Amino acid sequence: MTEQHPTAPRPMADRHLFRSLRVFNYRLWFFGGLVSNIGTWMQRIAQDWLVLTVLTANNASAVGITMALQFGPQLILLPLTGFAADYFDRRRLIMVSQALQGLLALGLGLLTLSGAITLWQVYAFALALGCVNAFDAPARQVFVNDLVGEKLLSNAVALNSTSFNAARMVGPAVAGLLIAAVGSGWVFVLNAATFAAVLGALALLRVADLTVVARTKGGRSGLTEGFRYVLGRPDLTALMLMLFLIGTFGFNFPVLISTMSVSVFGGDSGQYGFLTSCLAVGSISGALLAARREQPRMRLLLLSTLAFGVCCTMAALAPNVITFALTLMLTGLAALTFMTASNATLQLSTAAEMRGRVMALRIAVTLGGTPIGAPIVGAVADHAGPRWAMGVAATAGLAAAAIAMREMRRRRLSSPPKRS
Repeated sequence: MTEQHPTAPRPMADRHLFRSLRVFNYRLWFFGGLVSNIGTWMQRIAQDWLVLTVLTANNASAVGITMALQFGPQLILLPLTGFAADYFDRRRLIMVSQALQGLLALGLGLLTLSGAITLWQVYAFALALGCVNAFDAPARQVFVNDLVGEKLLSNAVALNSTSFNAARMVGPAVAGLLIAAVGSGWVFVLNAATFAAVLGALALLRVADLTVVARTKGGRSGLTEGFRYVLGRPDLTALMLMLFLIGTFGFNFPVLISTMSVSVFGGDSGQYGFLTSCLAVGSISGALLAARREQPRMRLLLLSTLAFGVCCTMAALAPNVITFALTLMLTGLAALTFMTASNATLQLSTAAEMRGRVMALRIAVTLGGTPIGAPIVGAVADHAGPRWAMGVAATAGLAAAAIAMREMRRRRLSSPPKRS
């Protein structure tokens, strides 16, 4: 091995913002996913609006129950979903789950257009969609590594977040206009059609170029290894606790934004879509900033959760809809910075053969807490007012920041002292 001269320049890291898009497979996945994500956000807005204003009399608790049914399976099915992401061919698993989600969207759309839709039927579709997405989400998260490899993983995760939140910006705004023009039913049907984009992308991938990771072996222990792995890592345990607090009590934006828009600012579906898009504007900014970073650090997780708590407090106190929209942008920036950094941190610090289960646990902790948090936040909005519900989200952010501070202190105390 030749020794590098002390004065020789070090090779510069590739920090090009869109460097992962140079990979053909990821490029197909990115743009196919963008189209599908726009449709998904359109459906979320249409579903929330259908429940809030058509099937109930502005009942925030009903929206919370719908969210609980849609995200609850992430927690209940955790042992199966994480194992499936590690055991089965992820590309084929995603194709099946995406096709099923498209069929469910089509079914909900046709039922709504028929005029026979009822609240319990929306609940049933939300539960079915949650079960399918419970298998889809961890597989999609880990599949990013199959597309680009570990060297580009952090950048690809950030670009995925950019795609998701660009869709969050476009989808709700389009949905608000379509709901007013043609109703929620056609929004569901249009979402069903968008799944053709991601299915087409998956079909066209160069399979030989995918990064092959050894599949985990079956067995009873495979169902609990993810828990044991995380519990044996204090850093991952702290991060999971932060995700639980933020995901359970902070990320109930359909409840928070819809009730603030309707009950506090007296808005219609267009205003609701606009406010959700404002949240996405900040989220995209956070994702793009994350795309330039090579390795996320605990300090970033601390600052982002602290900022989330402060921004939610500002949103709760907003005197008018314009101020509320601006604070939502800042909230989205803080939220996406935390979520992107936590995603990359977990994947980069987890053994390759365990990633599916650990990422399934992450999703379950983040979204599976919704059955607990969404009804609570909805009840607070109904009985104490939407501003107090925003205060619950603020408290969750500040508590997560306290956990990050404790973990940083633990690391400092456990690190060996530097020699003078």
